Amino acid sequence: MKKISKPDLNAPRFRPARKTVADTKFFKTFLKKHPQYQNVTAKILRKIINTHSELMYKTVIENRDGVEFPEGTGFAFIGTCKKPKKHLTDYKTSFTYNTPLQHRNFESDNYIAKIFYTNYANKYKFRNRELWQFKGCRNFTRLVSETYPKNWKKYLQVENFQMINKLYNKSCVKAYYAKKHQYDVLDYNEFEMN
Repeated sequence: MKKISKPDLNAPRFRPARKTVADTKFFKTFLKKHPQYQNVTAKILRKIINTHSELMYKTVIENRDGVEFPEGTGFAFIGTCKKPKKHLTDYKTSFTYNTPLQHRNFESDNYIAKIFYTNYANKYKFRNRELWQFKGCRNFTRLVSETYPKNWKKYLQVENFQMINKLYNKSCVKAYYAKKHQYDVLDYNEFEMN
């Protein structure tokens, strides 16, 4: 039987340099473009950006259909997917029993959560959109993994090799007709003869 051992936590690590959007160059450009905000410091601006992002990812978790990003940059939602064929190792339990064990996801009937991002709808056509990608921050992914087992049936089920933009269009059409019929029912009066 295959054995698994804990990694050496004191070993040297390689961390590649990461570039973020909210760096000093961004703040200088922002203040040059909007001189009326000279009294806003970089710390306050970063806090505003983080609060906005937090509200966005909490909305993605709460709403079944996800959220549309500002300025037409895309659309994100949480999807329910079948478990992948590869071995998903549960490292915490594996280190306890010294053998590789995998996640079973019994609380969600072997389904897992994935965060989907798409900008392929007709509405989102902009240059180099194929190069854009979305990577959820640690707080977002942890909150998804914490809340998903409780109400996993709420989210859209995405099959393998399914086009996400078709799923998005289908939900938009459904929402449109639901609104349309809602107003039809409200305006209906059985005693009014026309």
